[in-house]
Amino acid sequence: MIVTIGIACLILACTMFMQFKIVNQTDITSIETMREEELRQELANWKQKYEEVDQQYEEVEEKIEEYKNKKQSDSETAALVKEELEQSNLLLGKTDVEGEGIEITINEAPDNDFSIIKASDLLSIVNSLRYAGAEAISINEERILTMTDIVDINDTFIKVNGQRILAPYVIKAIGNKSYLESSLVGNGGYADQLRNIGHDVKITQMDKVLVKKYNGEITYKYISD
Repeated sequence: MIVTIGIACLILACTMFMQFKIVNQTDITSIETMREEELRQELANWKQKYEEVDQQYEEVEEKIEEYKNKKQSDSETAALVKEELEQSNLLLGKTDVEGEGIEITINEAPDNDFSIIKASDLLSIVNSLRYAGAEAISINEERILTMTDIVDINDTFIKVNGQRILAPYVIKAIGNKSYLESSLVGNGGYADQLRNIGHDVKITQMDKVLVKKYNGEITYKYISD
């Protein structure tokens, strides 16, 4: 488009140059003898040519502006779609996330079949972390989503997201590390309850906790399109 403008301007300049050259080479006497009507017609012809070139120039300018606006609009739309997609993946747990938080390691009490860690224990810890503002949680690298199932299987092992997990149980949570830890210790916190019955519970505050993405398929039983 810019090349087109250049060509149009070049044509206009060449046309004006040729007209000036013709005027310089024409006998002034001949011009004086031209009839008034001929002069008017000649002037009208040049005015029409100028208007045509000027119109072409304006059309090219409009096309350039339209192209710039479209390009800018497409770029902004693409950036917005990308941002929305990233946000959706973040909320759905489909991307790895990293941030301040805590890591909890639970080892079961040795030789104590009566007080083995159960799914309800892990669920209580997850709920405590959520109430404390955890933005992302995982258990043994299984990302915890809103539809995640944490269930006991015959009192022998636990399944999270349909995957079998075994002790030690490593729970990672991203959020304010002080708030997250305080939700589990003191004033009847669930970590203290597990310690009281012999389980080894270690909580570590960390500046960077990596919670991996959910790798399974997200399906809904009752929601339809």
